[in-house]
Amino acid sequence: MNRSLLPQLHVFLTVARRRGFTAAARELGVSVAAVSQSVRQLEGRLEVVLFTRTTRSVALTDAGRGLAERAGPGLGQAVEALRNVGAPPGEAVGRLKLSVPEVAVPLVVEPVLPIFRARHPRVEVEVTAENRFVDIVAEGYDAGIRLHEALDRDMVQVRLTGPFRFLVVASPGYLEKHGTPERPEDLLRHECFTFRHPTSGSLFAWELERGKRSWRVPVRGGVVTNDGKLALAMVEKGLGLAYAIEPMVKESLRTGRLVRVLEPYAPKVPGLFLYYPGRAQRSRPLQLFVEVAMALACRPHATS
Repeated sequence: MNRSLLPQLHVFLTVARRRGFTAAARELGVSVAAVSQSVRQLEGRLEVVLFTRTTRSVALTDAGRGLAERAGPGLGQAVEALRNVGAPPGEAVGRLKLSVPEVAVPLVVEPVLPIFRARHPRVEVEVTAENRFVDIVAEGYDAGIRLHEALDRDMVQVRLTGPFRFLVVASPGYLEKHGTPERPEDLLRHECFTFRHPTSGSLFAWELERGKRSWRVPVRGGVVTNDGKLALAMVEKGLGLAYAIEPMVKESLRTGRLVRVLEPYAPKVPGLFLYYPGRAQRSRPLQLFVEVAMALACRPHATS
């Protein structure tokens, strides 16, 4: 392929990875018009249509998919090599893109990121915090963070926290006014903060267990939100009950702003794990991030 096509090829692969011209333009630091023109130039030189465009979406054609699969790995290696030109021997250079749930931000990302950036200042880190399940391969992420039970078995898994419980919590004022649930089914008579599954759109049922028995309680309330911080703030004000992982409410429990409800029924989960497709695909920036995260996870206070 003519060298003059390399810039257009890089733009094309960015659009394919980000699934859109706007997102690609944002990553590349150029205008959407410039991205569109670059792709049109490449299509004109190759005499093929690479994308099917509508007002709502962008999808690869068969020709575009074939080009992305064949050219992507080679160009990625070339870009990585160019980034490393001029770097002092042993200094890591590159880019790390992570998909994490919001709950992992204070528990993992905030403790790890300052240390990682101090050690590896030439590695660019992009963190997308969202609660939906993400296909990290299809969407161009290097790795993701999720609860253990949400991971596919073919993923490499690295433990980042110890096990923790999901707790039902409320403010003392709410319980004084409305009473304290004694059994899981009692939750059906209380105001509960819940959220919708990002894929199915259904309201989340609170999962409880005791011994060998488990419950999925279809709680309801006047407020539905995917913002855990908002829900807990409203619960502290006495507006209802919330379902949260224990590390997120540890301080509020210590100070008495919140109290545990139905604690004998609190389910325990293995914890948060970083995951990625395979060891052969682990980049140098990801390898270094894993090293820092694991070092912090081994500290006694890291998952308490």
